Amino acid sequence: MNRKVPFCLVGLLSVWVVTFSLAQQTKPAATLAELQQRLADHVSQPQFAAGLFGVKIVSLDSGKTLFEHDAEKLFSPASNSKLYTVALALDQLGGDHRIKTSLYATVKPDRRGTLKGDLIVYGRGDPTINTRLHGGDILKALQPLVAALTNAGVKRVTGDLVGDGSFFRGNPYGSGWDCDDLQYYYGAEISALTINDNILQLAAKPGEGEGAPCKLALVPATTFLLLSNRTQTVAAGGRRSISLHRPLGQNIVYVSGELPLDDPGYTDEATLHNPAGLFVAFFQEALARHGIKVSGKLRTANWLDRQANPLDISNLVELGSVESPAMRDIAREIQKPSQNLYTDLILAHVGALSEATDASSRANSEDVGIRQLYAFLARAGIRRSDVQFEEGSGLSRNNLTTPNATIALLQHMNRHAEAEAFLNALPVAGVDGTLRNRMKGTSAAGNVHAKTGTLRWANALSGHVTTAAGERLIFSIMLNRYVAGTNPPARSEIDKIAVMLAEFTGRSDK
Repeated sequence: MNRKVPFCLVGLLSVWVVTFSLAQQTKPAATLAELQQRLADHVSQPQFAAGLFGVKIVSLDSGKTLFEHDAEKLFSPASNSKLYTVALALDQLGGDHRIKTSLYATVKPDRRGTLKGDLIVYGRGDPTINTRLHGGDILKALQPLVAALTNAGVKRVTGDLVGDGSFFRGNPYGSGWDCDDLQYYYGAEISALTINDNILQLAAKPGEGEGAPCKLALVPATTFLLLSNRTQTVAAGGRRSISLHRPLGQNIVYVSGELPLDDPGYTDEATLHNPAGLFVAFFQEALARHGIKVSGKLRTANWLDRQANPLDISNLVELGSVESPAMRDIAREIQKPSQNLYTDLILAHVGALSEATDASSRANSEDVGIRQLYAFLARAGIRRSDVQFEEGSGLSRNNLTTPNATIALLQHMNRHAEAEAFLNALPVAGVDGTLRNRMKGTSAAGNVHAKTGTLRWANALSGHVTTAAGERLIFSIMLNRYVAGTNPPARSEIDKIAVMLAEFTGRSDK
């Protein structure tokens, strides 16, 4: 597919499987001095001279710093930012916290089950109403909401079906995002009423013959997002080249390029504008399948709409609601695959809840969430000068942090009441998430629990490892502005350090 290499999360780049036998080093480091020398030699190699390499390694058992290199400098953490946002959510909300989506009306249904007036679906940022977690069926994902309505006795709605995303205030994109990000799934719009990760899958297959347009379909099927088919089928053995473009603020995707006749088919993700509109479109379909008719039209409302036409939910009837999985489960859904949207949703959720406690506050939900993050980090003993965050997921190129700060965060969360949830959410080397294909066949496999981070010129890995001697270590490794050229890619150079730690047979307390 002809596409600019995107600034993106770890899962988008090609996976490199690297043999981690360091040059002419067949034995693991046996003493702390030997380990420190190997680490120093590694980070001072000539290929890193034009870049920035920050490392800090600390023992959870002895409290001793085993190694540090430029640990006080600010780096782009990329998706290591998610460590901070998830820690905030677990600290402020707790692992048992669930995000509620409510069904509101002005009155209860009458004895015949007729709801006179509008039915409002009011979201608060639940990220989990999607096909991926519900067997590929979006209507199954909406079934709990349908059941909540039928349990309230509703059989017919005379008014409109309204998708309300006004719980979040501010732009539907994270601060500091690049405009190119918005074309890709990792830059999907942020909405308090989110459905199917705010994307649709595009499936493309060759047409009936050479010169014919390719066959295009959206999954799940919907007319909410329109496709403009600019594609062509070419002779068998030809080159596949499909590209998508959706103008910002529109719900039409221009699909261009070619597929050869013998191509088995191609899939991609298409983002969309105003996810609350897609939510109510699918919800109307789910209701119709259960015999509930909506006589009115489909509408949406955001925070700007509610400035002009305020909604006081305290004066409404809550007909029913559904809750998300617990926050500790959402933490896994964020950290394992490095999911941007979910991270920014929970940051906005924290911000909106905090804002709700102050009736005079009219601030952007993301901004309030960031203020809450700074307050949490101050309580964790992290200096304000060591962190600079604009948004929660790490897609912003303006997020900055130091290895020192990340180590302090890992230490704090290791003592936290939600320590287990925080650790269990991390990818495991060679096993799952964004580390499933990394460090396989090494001492780090099944051992390293760490968060990855990747932008074009920023790579990071921070987390936990147990040495061969059984000592528990935490580490933060950040490599910025490294242009590999003919040298190994950044992630393999970072992984070599994690493997060195896993193989270490000495101890820091000796």
